[in-house]
Amino acid sequence: MKLVRYGRPGREKPGMIDADGKLRDLSAIIDDIGPGQLSDKALARLARVKPATLPLVRGKPRLGVPLTGVGKLVAIGLNYADHAAESNMPIPKEPIVFMKAITSLNGPNDDVMMPKDATKVDWEVELGVVIGTQAQYVSERQALAHVAGYCIVNDVSERAFQTERGGTWDKGKGCDTFAPVGPWLVTRDDVPNPQRLGLWLDVNGERCQTGNTKTMIFSVAKIVSYVSRFMTLMPGDIIATGTPPGVGMGMKPQRFLAAGDEMHLGIDGLGEQRQQVVRYRRA
Repeated sequence: MKLVRYGRPGREKPGMIDADGKLRDLSAIIDDIGPGQLSDKALARLARVKPATLPLVRGKPRLGVPLTGVGKLVAIGLNYADHAAESNMPIPKEPIVFMKAITSLNGPNDDVMMPKDATKVDWEVELGVVIGTQAQYVSERQALAHVAGYCIVNDVSERAFQTERGGTWDKGKGCDTFAPVGPWLVTRDDVPNPQRLGLWLDVNGERCQTGNTKTMIFSVAKIVSYVSRFMTLMPGDIIATGTPPGVGMGMKPQRFLAAGDEMHLGIDGLGEQRQQVVRYRRA
């Protein structure tokens, strides 16, 4: 099942993608797609709805983040060995955990805005994991049962802020618009093996990243279990699980985004995103 939210920012409606790839309106069934709709029981009720009975949404409306009420946006660094190598960093012995600000959340095709004084804005296609039920000290064996579904996350990063300004990575990761999510939330039953998904990202039509989640250092189950030891994961929390090689920071010479550039990215079965990079503008 593919769940979406569509419409103007702050006024999104819930929707579902049918078998023909058409957008159907879910507003008569649920008010929105948020933490209360992510449990196995709630998702099973939605799965019983026949898409053909739902109103067809005409045109191509804007897509928002496919769920509301995200409490935490947790991210994992250097989770692909070849990405660690291109970053000239050792393979981590335990998952590297950092946070992206909730205010960085962005629709999958919305503009990505360069912060003031940005010089090294970079791209990172990642598998996003959406938590469906509370997870605290869960085992790896139990971990995936706490997952509602999966989505694409572009972990946009400002490398100078991240690595040259002291302190933690967070200041280069949580800038406004730096976390496009979507287009869909694909429920767990439609992703039988999250460790067999191809990922890719193009910049201005040029393929930069190609990878597969089978080469993750730490699996999705390991990540959910590990993070749940340090913080309680709640319904609606998102974990971005790391990026494969091909980021701008790892290129020789290094390459970073500029206003007018376009990112186009996708993951097998989870759809595609497309963002244009724009200069800073006051909200």
